[in-house]
Amino acid sequence: MNSKTIAYGILRALGVIVGILILLWFLYKIQSILIYIAFAAVFSLMGRPLVLFLKRRLKFNNTLAVVFTLFISIGLFMSLFLLFVPIIAEQGQLIGEININEVGDDLDQLNQEISDYFNIEKLNFVELIKQTDLMEFFDLKAIPDTINNFLSGFGAVLIGLFSVLFISFFLLKDSKLLETSLLVFAKKEDETRFMTAFTKIKDLLSRYFVGLLLQVLILFVLYTILLLVFGVHNAVALALIAAIFNLIPYVGPLFGGALVLILATTSNLGADFQSVILPKLCYILIGYIIIQLIDNFLNQPLIFGNSVKSHPLEIFLAILIFGALFGIGGLIVAVPFYTAIKVIAKEFLSEYKIVKQLTKEL
Repeated sequence: MNSKTIAYGILRALGVIVGILILLWFLYKIQSILIYIAFAAVFSLMGRPLVLFLKRRLKFNNTLAVVFTLFISIGLFMSLFLLFVPIIAEQGQLIGEININEVGDDLDQLNQEISDYFNIEKLNFVELIKQTDLMEFFDLKAIPDTINNFLSGFGAVLIGLFSVLFISFFLLKDSKLLETSLLVFAKKEDETRFMTAFTKIKDLLSRYFVGLLLQVLILFVLYTILLLVFGVHNAVALALIAAIFNLIPYVGPLFGGALVLILATTSNLGADFQSVILPKLCYILIGYIIIQLIDNFLNQPLIFGNSVKSHPLEIFLAILIFGALFGIGGLIVAVPFYTAIKVIAKEFLSEYKIVKQLTKEL
């Protein structure tokens, strides 16, 4: 090996490193576009069963089925948005009518009753606010900047929504568009296996995301019944928020439950803590736990186990591992990523015994 060959090898290695760094920089710069594509891919997977139903059962042509699916999806999102508009307007009106002195007295009375009932020291909210520097968040000079940030953020959201819908239209219209785009990264001899794996992943994830919608719908109905029975204000919107929180495995239900209990408490300010607030919170908490048990032991094994064809223990461990590695984001994407890894392993690593065991249901 002469010096010329060594120099050529070093230059080639440096070229590869520089190329990778440029690619990473490019991906970083277009991260918002990649997010749009990811949302559009998820959206298209969720809408795919409806498109197939319209084409096969109702004999819609491809374009009409896609347009109809997009209109239904937009209608559902608009309905959710309109659900919150009257609630926000009502809360704004209530805030305008609030007597600050009365609210302060109610909070102080509630604080005193909780302290007496549990035999703990009364909390000093004023000192707590001072210690946490909470007043820094109420700087009036920051209001114009806040408004500008809100308007620019709202514009970005509109652009994002349009981009997601536009990309989703073409992904739904041409079901092979995404895999043919990714096919450029596969070797010629692996193209067939790559297409088989991608088709299988698309089918499984489509069923998974439809299963998520079904889970949210079931939880929404159960939460609504629970909150309406105990007379919690804005029960429908609160039930929807708590159901959406459940999309974050394990952590989401805790946040949803805390929100439900807090708003149930504020809905009864001025009432006696021992005879009214505490019993109601206990009943709501018991009902919430029962609903979570129903979700954990019935909904999730039936919906997710059948949709992604994985054992509940596999799903549990995958969620824990991804959560430990990537935090809350890892909890959310654990099941789709694990499913994709299993399918790819079955196609390309099927000679290994552990792969055969884990993918025997696929």
